[in-house]
Amino acid sequence: MPAYQIVPLTDPADERLADYLRLTDVALRSKHEPEKGLYIAESSTVLTRALAAGHRPRSVLVSPRWLPDVEELLAGLPADGEPVPVYVGEPAVLEAITGFHVHRGALASMHRPVLPSVAETLAGARRVVVLEDIVDHTNVGAAMRACAAMGVDAVLITPSCADPLYRRAIRVSMGTVFQVPWTRIPSWPGGVEQLHDLGFTVAALALDEDSISLDELAADPPPKLATVFGTEGDGLKRQTIAACDATVRIPMAGGVDSLNVASAVAVATWATRVLDRD
Repeated sequence: MPAYQIVPLTDPADERLADYLRLTDVALRSKHEPEKGLYIAESSTVLTRALAAGHRPRSVLVSPRWLPDVEELLAGLPADGEPVPVYVGEPAVLEAITGFHVHRGALASMHRPVLPSVAETLAGARRVVVLEDIVDHTNVGAAMRACAAMGVDAVLITPSCADPLYRRAIRVSMGTVFQVPWTRIPSWPGGVEQLHDLGFTVAALALDEDSISLDELAADPPPKLATVFGTEGDGLKRQTIAACDATVRIPMAGGVDSLNVASAVAVATWATRVLDRD
């Protein structure tokens, strides 16, 4: 049995396209992804990285121009089940279905994987990032991309943090959400104690008066370090800061007192990166 099956499209109201209908981020957050156990991968680049991470598509929606690229990607799927339907339609049809211009002419509805436990995610990790209650999917995606670039071993997101598998977060991350192990920590800030139990020193990035400089932390970093970054605007909760082992600030010039959270993740993880990796 072939791994995929080409299905020509002409009707934007085709009932087989339910996963893609009017795919605004609001619709995804409120209905599609949690109920159906799916997420949307946009562009062949993102689909490539999702497949490389072992994720399996439910279906693919593509314009004729990008069909050869998609066929090449899907050719490597194991032919051990029902073929993955590849719906092919002109760009105007795709936009009528989804409600937006489809970036690079390809979308895939993907089976959402079951998240591992915190202990499984952090097994062998030395550098961990915790994202506390970040609400902007763009910031989550940019933070995940920074973590991948700086060699972070794992990312934990708190119960109220935006989902790294939302379409915008995936797109901004350029698919690196599939590269860095991550999971949702079920209790926060109570989860700080779990990090302690796993041997991590936990550092809160905040502007407290008694904070130490990032330079000081980077000069003698602990073997296992978890850095915690707070939501846009309000920053970290006071309870979180109190539970952490240290409060760290990034030295800045020009009268600037804070950075975008994704920029702060990039700076802090670069400064504390593990230098003796193979």
